[in-house]
Amino acid sequence: MNITSLIPSGFSLEQAIIMLAGLAVFTSVLAIWYGLLQPRPMTGRIRSLDARRTELRGARLVADRHPLRARGLGVANEIVHRLKLLQSAQAKRIGEKLARAGWRSKDALVVYLAAKVLAPVAFGVIVILFIYVLNFGNLGPQMRLLVALGAVLAGAYIPEILTSNAATKRQKRIEKAMPDGLDLMVICAEAGLSLDASLARVGRELRGPWPELADEFSLTSIELSFVPERRQALQNLTRRAPLAGLRALVNTLMQTERYGTPLAVALRVLSAELRNERLMRAEQKAARLPAIMTVPMIIFILPSLFVVLLGPAGLGIADNFTSVFR
Repeated sequence: MNITSLIPSGFSLEQAIIMLAGLAVFTSVLAIWYGLLQPRPMTGRIRSLDARRTELRGARLVADRHPLRARGLGVANEIVHRLKLLQSAQAKRIGEKLARAGWRSKDALVVYLAAKVLAPVAFGVIVILFIYVLNFGNLGPQMRLLVALGAVLAGAYIPEILTSNAATKRQKRIEKAMPDGLDLMVICAEAGLSLDASLARVGRELRGPWPELADEFSLTSIELSFVPERRQALQNLTRRAPLAGLRALVNTLMQTERYGTPLAVALRVLSAELRNERLMRAEQKAARLPAIMTVPMIIFILPSLFVVLLGPAGLGIADNFTSVFR
């Protein structure tokens, strides 16, 4: 078969070769463009996740830019850096404690460390001003010294007490929200969403009623996309909120990933168990109610009842005695 017969009329062999060469060059340039110059999907996903993490941290952790607040943070930073408190062995432990209370920023750690230093001094100065300068209470020398030492100790422990109370309240709210969060995760898993997508969707849905659990789920979904080991991201969740329900959830998720157990079935069983535990806790509180109400009834209700029942009889007896002795 002659090659020239395949060439359209009006074109020579040289022109056909030039056109084919130009087409090959155009195809090569197009392939290089899509392979190297066009943005890759993974790059766009990483950028979107980074933007989402920044938005989440900004919504929950960014401090108010008030001038007085910024000046106070500057003073706290100066104190902490001069005393080198961030380099201490307890800084990491304090950071974990603040994370359990929902304060994950570096400014929170700086403010806490500065408060541990300044609060005893401030309380001691105020108490000394009142009892020594203003002579408040007319206390003796030994009592004044004890009050001043007590104020210094109270100032040293107040930041830790406030942090512990905030962490306890936050963990109780997370514990109350766990059954609702697991129900939403079951729905997401039955709809075919992955673990990362389920946690992200549940975090968005719970942002209004249960912001604490939504914050933890959203942060975990972000860590699952960035941390090299998914097990580490799940364990970080239990480290930030050491609750029995979250530990059970993390163990269930790790087992489903390791053994291939259906995620929806495991989450449904766990959700039912948590709801039964909450019902049992409510029943225990109801069972303790009679014993708790005994003391208030004896102190407040029974005296009033005795006055109502025995008051008329006592008044009648008193009238009879007064009529007899007249």
